Amino acid sequence: MVNRLLLVTALLASGCALADEVAPRASVIEADQPATLTVEPDGFVDPLRALKFNPGLDQREFERSTLEALNIYDPLESMNRRIYHFNYRFDQWVFLPVVDGYRYITPGFVRTGVSNFFNNLGDVPNLFNSVLQLKAKRSAQITARLMFNTIIGVGGLWDPATKMGLPRQSEDFGQTLGVYGVPEGPYIMLPILGPSNLRDTTGLVVDYAGEQAVNFLDVADTAEDHPEIIVLRAVDKRYTTNFRYGQTNSPFEYEKVRYVYTQARKLQIAE
Repeated sequence: MVNRLLLVTALLASGCALADEVAPRASVIEADQPATLTVEPDGFVDPLRALKFNPGLDQREFERSTLEALNIYDPLESMNRRIYHFNYRFDQWVFLPVVDGYRYITPGFVRTGVSNFFNNLGDVPNLFNSVLQLKAKRSAQITARLMFNTIIGVGGLWDPATKMGLPRQSEDFGQTLGVYGVPEGPYIMLPILGPSNLRDTTGLVVDYAGEQAVNFLDVADTAEDHPEIIVLRAVDKRYTTNFRYGQTNSPFEYEKVRYVYTQARKLQIAE
């Protein structure tokens, strides 16, 4: 999830910059009907119903990008928007306040150690998927990271591998399926976890099952008796993710997140 949302955050920033360049070239005028927005059943509105673009201006680039952004296979859009709204409120009222409290009471070096430890655990499915994708060099790098960080880094609390020129790589089973030509399927907004699709959701389940089966450093078994480990991992993931709902200040944020996530996954699979 972290890597996906980080990619979403980075690409949203670039998307906003593009919009700033293109928007001045388009002029918006009111339609013939009264400019009232129709409230959807899920509480969202569709501003395009009350607006139209002046055909006298050169706005092909804007229209092309808008149509492409909307052209994502999303047959569950009504449900996805409700989940998106739930995620927004959960993030605002629960997740971020918990993260703020975690940041306030925990020293920085402890937070870094926690992040390093869980990143080290995450390198297990990263290695598994790199091997499945026949990425020999990346597989060797991830193997070296696991060895250095687990042994020298005391179970992953430190990250000497990055300083040795072995940055963390991100590979998941959703990417593996994509490499072998499995289509992404319908777009899905997962509760709390955020944007996904049918293929990537399947990949999440497989990665989780694989991590539980490997039981690296006995964390999976220990977490069964100490669920606070799972809670801490979730808080750490949110703490290390810069994305914030509503940060684009746009009525089309749902469409933007959907589009950017879809394109980001295509880039990850193609690399």
